[in-house]
Amino acid sequence: MKNQLFFLLLLLGSSIHAQELYINTEPASNMPARSLAIKQSEKFFSASNGAVNNTRHATELMLGANKNLMLHAAVTYGTINNTPFGLESIRAYGKYRFFSADGMYSHFRMAAFVEVAHSNTKPMYQELSLQGDHSGMQAGLVFTQLLHKLAVSSTVSYLSVNGFSKTHQLQMGYPTSAVNYSLSFGHLIFPKKYTSYDQTNFNIYAEFLGQTLKGGQKSYLDFAPGLQLIFKSKVKLNIAYRYNLHGNMTRMASSSWMIGGEWLFLNALKK
Repeated sequence: MKNQLFFLLLLLGSSIHAQELYINTEPASNMPARSLAIKQSEKFFSASNGAVNNTRHATELMLGANKNLMLHAAVTYGTINNTPFGLESIRAYGKYRFFSADGMYSHFRMAAFVEVAHSNTKPMYQELSLQGDHSGMQAGLVFTQLLHKLAVSSTVSYLSVNGFSKTHQLQMGYPTSAVNYSLSFGHLIFPKKYTSYDQTNFNIYAEFLGQTLKGGQKSYLDFAPGLQLIFKSKVKLNIAYRYNLHGNMTRMASSSWMIGGEWLFLNALKK
């Protein structure tokens, strides 16, 4: 009985597929059904206008409604461009996995997502983001391939924001829509072989994050390497550095550090 219970817990923990728990993007896979997670992250950067001590904090509640549907609710708060510390935005996210082809050590999955946000922040840059900067909506598709210890995921989405006056749009060239895209790689380094539910997972990530504004004349491409530790398949610790590889639009910052943690509660919701 103990061996059966251990095997069940091991499958439950490994079903999350650690190398798919990207730091900057979401995979097509979902959290385990009826589970809850609390995520806290902090971003630190120097703004392009020279302002210092810029921090952005995000608190997020995530729900695995069932094996195909995942829901998020988040708030962001902090101090940007020397403004007083306070609430920046609220955000809701939903993802539905509509295709899955699973094998013994591999799978391919596809999902669609929708994200909406309301922000108190005054738009100041051409870069568009629902992570505290703008009010608007985003919708897109995610494709994720797991090949043993390597996971590759790609996202493409359309983003539309509001809150710009006609003066801002005409005089400053502020856009109202963009296409976002990403390509993320995750590799499980440790453990070499699963033997216990309590084993610590160590993952490395390489993510490419891009955006092209409507009209195609303005764009950027960032690279974000990261490290991740997962303890007892429940507690996650992330650290990542993001920096610009290429771009010609005005942005809040060309580089940033992000640290964060997440706590997963399996079977938090009863059937």
